[in-house]
Amino acid sequence: MKGLMQDWPLRVSSILDHAARFHGEREIVSRSVEGPIVRTTYAEMNVRARKVAQALRRLGVKEGEVVATLAWNTGRHMEAWYGIMGLGAVCHTLNPRLFAEQLVYIINHAEDKYIFVDLTFVPIVEAIEAQCPNVKGYVIMTDAAHMPQTKLRNALCYETLLDAEDGDFQWVEVDENAACGLCYTSGTTGNPKGVLYSHRSNVLHAMIGATADAMGLKSVDSVLPVVPMFHANAWGIAFSAPMVGAKIVMPGQKMDGDSICELLTTEEVTFTAAVPTVWLMLLQYLEKTGKTLDHLKRVVIGGSAAPRSMIDIFESKYGVEVRHAWGMTEMSPLGTLGSFKAGMEELSHEEKLDIKVKQGRPPYGVEMKITDDDGAELPWDGKAFGHLLVRGPSIAKSYLKGEGGKILDDDGWFDTGDVATVDQRGFMQITDRAKDVIKSGGEWISSIELENLAVGHPKVAEAAVIGIAHPKWDERPLLIVVLKEGETATKEEILHYMDGKIAKWWMPDDVAFIDEIPHTATGKIQKLALRDKFKDYKLPTANAAE
Repeated sequence: MKGLMQDWPLRVSSILDHAARFHGEREIVSRSVEGPIVRTTYAEMNVRARKVAQALRRLGVKEGEVVATLAWNTGRHMEAWYGIMGLGAVCHTLNPRLFAEQLVYIINHAEDKYIFVDLTFVPIVEAIEAQCPNVKGYVIMTDAAHMPQTKLRNALCYETLLDAEDGDFQWVEVDENAACGLCYTSGTTGNPKGVLYSHRSNVLHAMIGATADAMGLKSVDSVLPVVPMFHANAWGIAFSAPMVGAKIVMPGQKMDGDSICELLTTEEVTFTAAVPTVWLMLLQYLEKTGKTLDHLKRVVIGGSAAPRSMIDIFESKYGVEVRHAWGMTEMSPLGTLGSFKAGMEELSHEEKLDIKVKQGRPPYGVEMKITDDDGAELPWDGKAFGHLLVRGPSIAKSYLKGEGGKILDDDGWFDTGDVATVDQRGFMQITDRAKDVIKSGGEWISSIELENLAVGHPKVAEAAVIGIAHPKWDERPLLIVVLKEGETATKEEILHYMDGKIAKWWMPDDVAFIDEIPHTATGKIQKLALRDKFKDYKLPTANAAE
């Protein structure tokens, strides 16, 4: 017997309609690429998004075709998202931090018809335009007064396009399982792969992300998504925030400590989210200036592991709750968040930090397990390391055009490529990428745990750990350190700080000091580049073993 409920499709356009109808006066504040702070509302954005859809239809874009964006977090970018998706087309977010050859590959592989591009990135597309022959035109996201001289063929002015439309447009009623968003993986091995989101998956993910034990978004919140919209959908915030009617504050291209602090203060931001490198800049700025975070209540940190010291400073010094998070582009991207369960508030400060350094527990809609190399499920005891597998309604079942072949096992589980533990409470902790874990004497050492410990040293700005070949133990850890500006330190000083905080056999065999650690386009430590840089490095312990 079937239920007798309405067949009400889950389309992304319904999120903006809801925001416009019930929270129409709520602001979207942007630091514009041109410079000034720009303010609009959900009601105004709904009309402008419909104008985007009208303009694209007039340009000949059809349902199911792909339109790209190369833009910062702004109100214009957000309304373009909803306009593209509301037309029944697919919004493809391009990451400007990728190398030119990767962008060319992605644009051609996705078959982008038009590219919406911010002023900052016009030189990027000018340089690669000749290699992207199927792109019909470029919409430069500015007004006529700031429209640049450009050699791009068929360069169109965003505001001029919208001025020609009246906004009287009915959203295209596509099936809820139709594609609406496209985001490519960072391509650390091989070419980037396309993850194709559906209307249904994005709406469900937005609901999951907004729940109290996930991001906990409410209509009274002022939300600052520092995480870029081109980085795994800004972690779904561009959908979750309007779903609840929260105020949105968009940082534009300025993500330094001073600029972020200014927005946090002037717009009375209560919730924000970004990768650890952004918060490192903010905390250093706050320490230097003595400024405080008077309105901020919650910060989500993801993208890479948040150091214990960073979590402690946010909570102890500034009174801001930290929710550690983990996810993947393939997961839309939220996988786990570190909100406490009943009884945990009674724990000591250090016991709470022990939990907060973990990546958290999955919300409803994400199932997970850890397995050994043979696929046998491992216990949730907080000790057993295993391959992390996930499944759920917002998790990819294949890549665009079948790249990478079959990515699910016979039971529908997706192998994340991460190695993790899960404790008795269900809190997961990433110990490494499967390719980064250090295998020493048949046992595994977590490079992430060593990195986070080293960053707690007051002189250390950033740290990375890689495995170096060893004649006796197969691999041993090398700690690579970037010191804070003006600081000096010795190997012995760093290792003494770590002594007693980890198992003896986990202790790095050596410490290398460098000026800068390379990062991927999404801000993660580029272990591949470090392994190449230190490929001929000989550990001092290797001589004794030979």
